[in-house]
Amino acid sequence: MLFLFGKARAERLDREGRKAARTRTLWGDALKRLSKNKLAVLALIWILFMGIVALTGRIWVPQVFGEVVYTDSSTATLTSKLKPSLEHPFGTDLLGRDVLGRIAYGAGVSLAIGILATLISTSIGIVLGSLAGYFGGLIDSLVMRVTDTFMAVPYTLFTIALIAVLGPGWINVFLAIGLLGWTSICRVVRSAILQIKENDYIAAAKALGASNLRIILRHILPNSMASVVVYSTMSIGSAILSEAALSYLGLGVQQPQPSWGVMISEGQTFLQTHPWLVFCPGAAILTTVLAFTLLGDGLRDALDVKGT
Repeated sequence: MLFLFGKARAERLDREGRKAARTRTLWGDALKRLSKNKLAVLALIWILFMGIVALTGRIWVPQVFGEVVYTDSSTATLTSKLKPSLEHPFGTDLLGRDVLGRIAYGAGVSLAIGILATLISTSIGIVLGSLAGYFGGLIDSLVMRVTDTFMAVPYTLFTIALIAVLGPGWINVFLAIGLLGWTSICRVVRSAILQIKENDYIAAAKALGASNLRIILRHILPNSMASVVVYSTMSIGSAILSEAALSYLGLGVQQPQPSWGVMISEGQTFLQTHPWLVFCPGAAILTTVLAFTLLGDGLRDALDVKGT
């Protein structure tokens, strides 16, 4: 009887083990490890919060972002209205526009530019990195020399020059950042593919007659996506920071559309008397960029991606 009970228990444990093995995946295990990283979880919560603020800002901040509220521009009126109050927790700007509301509107602009620019740069980097890493030889040398040329030019100056050609505006900003920010992703993808293509299953796919395109799309890229996800997450923060810098210089988002960089540029005149006009949008930039960086670090640890 004891023998039969032990055998039944062993079979049940074996079935549960096989079921657990079938349901485990790389991304599932990574999610479990990520959930144990407190900083990464806090960063993800903050990013989700900023996303909700960006999507719902027009609901709980009904004021039109270009609306001029105060027509009295005397020094006394401006000094009294700029200060934070219950009605305006972060104060108002020179035109009486609520700073908190403009930060909420600016969150949508910054996140949209960061995500779109990263999608462009990641797409370019994946294509060029795949070609260089898989085919090697002349193609690899050509792609790497072009990458080195782009990296040799100061990124900020290159972006300013391209914006000067395209013209200011949020569409041209994410195009410029995306078109010039692909070099790091390209190197990451190339490095990952150089390691993956030496595996036996790649040789088996070639022996079975699989085309180069099929091998890249079905076997190589899926196994290198962990590195891409990590660096793309960090790149969103870098793109947001670049947009804020361009808007601060007057080359990015234009008035009356709100942008965190524009708000800092406007508030610097009152830095000594009303520092919150600079501190509030600056804190939004700092916390959002830091959140994407911490989330990227957490993903790297969760996916066990080694630096390249």
